[in-house]
Amino acid sequence: MTSEEMQRGCLLLEALIFANPEPVRPSVMAELLKAQGLDLVVSDVLAALAERYATHAIELVEAAGGWQFRTRPEYASALTKVVEKPRRLSRGAMETLAIIAYHQPCTRAEIEAIRGVSLGQPILDALLEDSLIAPKGRKEVPGRPVLWGTTPAFLESFGLPDLGSLPKREDFLLDRAPTEAAPEAPSPVGETDGTG
Repeated sequence: MTSEEMQRGCLLLEALIFANPEPVRPSVMAELLKAQGLDLVVSDVLAALAERYATHAIELVEAAGGWQFRTRPEYASALTKVVEKPRRLSRGAMETLAIIAYHQPCTRAEIEAIRGVSLGQPILDALLEDSLIAPKGRKEVPGRPVLWGTTPAFLESFGLPDLGSLPKREDFLLDRAPTEAAPEAPSPVGETDGTG
């Protein structure tokens, strides 16, 4: 690989990512590089491209299984009056979306059981309209209810590369009792206390 090939690869991927409104998958990038006769590793080209944008107001980020350019968070507040904000979801819609994200695929009845209240059609309609959820089949029980799951648009909206990047549910527990004394040593990574 020459520096000229890397330069051309960076320019090609930059143009491809910039031209797409959705995140671009690495497989699509690899096809483009191959079609242009470049024998480059996509991750190497992405690293070089990210380095180019290290001092810019936009950055190259991984989202929804692909890559896209986004405004750096420190500049977002300056754009709030210039760029139209997307509609905010209601608290009920956010609760429903969180339940679906963490328990997918799940039925309407399962969502209602977890939330403790009935799920109104306007909430499902809002999530469907924003393409944050989609039907993922039907559960094999009497009545065959629809199973709901999140979409790539959900990952993109929340800046997540994949569902494994969701915060752990334990991080949201508010009723954890504060510890009276700090532990002597932190637990090794991957070790659990047996309650998980």
